[in-house]
Amino acid sequence: MARLDVAGVTVRFGGHTALSKVSVTAEAGSLTALIGPNGAGKTTLFNVITGLQRPDSGRVVLDGHDITRLSPHKRARHGLARTFQRLELFTMLSVRENIGVAADVHRSWAPRQHGSLDERVQRIIDLTGLGDVADTRVTALPTGQCRVVELARALACDPKVLLLDEPASGQDEAETETFASLLRRLADDGVAVLLVEHDVQLVMEVCTTVHVLDFGALLAVGTPAQVQANPAVRAAYLGHLEEVG
Repeated sequence: MARLDVAGVTVRFGGHTALSKVSVTAEAGSLTALIGPNGAGKTTLFNVITGLQRPDSGRVVLDGHDITRLSPHKRARHGLARTFQRLELFTMLSVRENIGVAADVHRSWAPRQHGSLDERVQRIIDLTGLGDVADTRVTALPTGQCRVVELARALACDPKVLLLDEPASGQDEAETETFASLLRRLADDGVAVLLVEHDVQLVMEVCTTVHVLDFGALLAVGTPAQVQANPAVRAAYLGHLEEVG
């Protein structure tokens, strides 16, 4: 059974169909990608999964539990966490404090945890490589590093499924390489990671399965090699990126 199973999701906004019978799965310990052109419906699908958007049809199943009708905070308690395409950090707080807020909220519904709150926050800081800036206010950090802070804050909720929306945006080449290593480690720890990302090289290097959306419909699903060789995908998305690059 997949850790996350999204089946036949359709979303309409008036006469516009944003998603049409889209199905996506993510396995425990896997890195799964969702790619496609701007406006393909990727963030809308993330909003359906996390409860910010009610689908017209279809269902979302997490660890065998149908969460389609649950509120966002109840989905979080079932083990779902996400980051956003537009950075959503507590700008008046430091890196450590941003992570601490999330860890404290998580402790309120999952009190049986090993170690103190401070110890948990420090473990996440060490895992994500944020030690050098842990006590720096997040507004002083570059965008690429802020992306890692947002990921670290999501990890403070101890997710089973982690949804990352453009997490490598703003990162330079070295930061992206470090970030790729972090993603692999999260998967090795058993987290199911679903990644929306325009950095196709990163996607092809770290993900085992790639879903391609185009005009709200699923265009292809397969391994990175299969997706790169798919003529329809190349015509709709990858070929365009190669021309730009």
